[in-house]
Amino acid sequence: MGALTKRRVTILGSTGSIGVSTLSLFDEATRQGTAEVEIVALVGGRNVELLAEQARTWRPARVVIADESLYQPLKERLNGAGEGIEIAAGTEAVIAAAEMPTDWVMSAIVGSAGLAPTLAAARKGAVIALANKESLVCAGPTLLETARAAGGHVIPVDSEHSAIFQSLQTACAHRVARLILTASGGPFREWTLQDMAGATPEQAVAHPNWSMGAKISIDSATMMNKGLEMIEAAYLFDTPPERIDVLVHPQSIIHSMVEYEDGSTLAQLGPPDMRAPIACAFAWPDRLPWPAPRLDLAAIGSLTFAEPDPIRFPAIGIARQALTAGGLAPAAMNAANETAVAAFLDRRIGFLDIAATVSETLERMEAVGDLGAGAAGDILENAMTTDRSARRVAGDIVAGLGAAR
Repeated sequence: MGALTKRRVTILGSTGSIGVSTLSLFDEATRQGTAEVEIVALVGGRNVELLAEQARTWRPARVVIADESLYQPLKERLNGAGEGIEIAAGTEAVIAAAEMPTDWVMSAIVGSAGLAPTLAAARKGAVIALANKESLVCAGPTLLETARAAGGHVIPVDSEHSAIFQSLQTACAHRVARLILTASGGPFREWTLQDMAGATPEQAVAHPNWSMGAKISIDSATMMNKGLEMIEAAYLFDTPPERIDVLVHPQSIIHSMVEYEDGSTLAQLGPPDMRAPIACAFAWPDRLPWPAPRLDLAAIGSLTFAEPDPIRFPAIGIARQALTAGGLAPAAMNAANETAVAAFLDRRIGFLDIAATVSETLERMEAVGDLGAGAAGDILENAMTTDRSARRVAGDIVAGLGAAR
């Protein structure tokens, strides 16, 4: 059992849940002697203590904190231990880190902030392990074409898209009837609308199966994560929205399925551990031997499925409409959702107000013709212009909802 060829690695979002899982996987695989990793750059958001600890352990050539105000605290924490490590801060430094020569980039910066560095990495031709949903939602076709043109690849890390990636047989991709994304249903799967109206941020982030950051956990609770994943799947696998479905599967064992025209359905199964899809993306087209948790179907006993409730979880329908509308509607939807989630976490709006805010934002922007394909030119500039507009509109809606509480 030999080790994989040595890979140079950059991690964008190393202090988030995906970044931590990535380094955990590398630690276990290197101790097992099945992988050899050279960390080129680590990029964190605001967690200075954890970023400094990661830098001391992995000794990257460069370490970057996105928040410029935290440059000095990071430098102080690496004082004496950071010799030979370049320290930088700010948005431009994040993009510069993404552009460093490397073999494999984990794109795990949460939100639209991950779009520019992911595009920068794509232009360099690296393999991009994509955990940042917003890069595909806001600029999917451009991102994929940029990577292809540079000789690189985009490998999905979301467990659902990784499952489709592993189940999709390239030779008969034209025979796919449906892509079926599975969803845990989140913490409110069996709650009534009345109960959901009073849900707190603490209840919403308490995911029953996965350990994730606050924003992603809220998206799981509203099922907006499935809406975003539908848009991603449409771009990643060149599939029209009417051939992408969502199925609630509370055990989170089947991560997604591909149904073919001959009636066969291929599924990818595994324990709910993000290190498994990360390992798949890291080793592709090989497999990475590591002490992975094993699937014990006899112990699990049964797997259950249900259709998502469109009344209690309207986010899936909102996302399908945005995908069908095309243009900049998905980018606007994403920005409105980020704004609404932040307001809910700050207790300025209720849980059910999140989807309502997103829906109303899209309606207002469509009414003034603000969701078209955008002016010809730079896709990043167009997406960011739409992002800012949607945040302003969503902010106004949030303010009104907050005043009414």
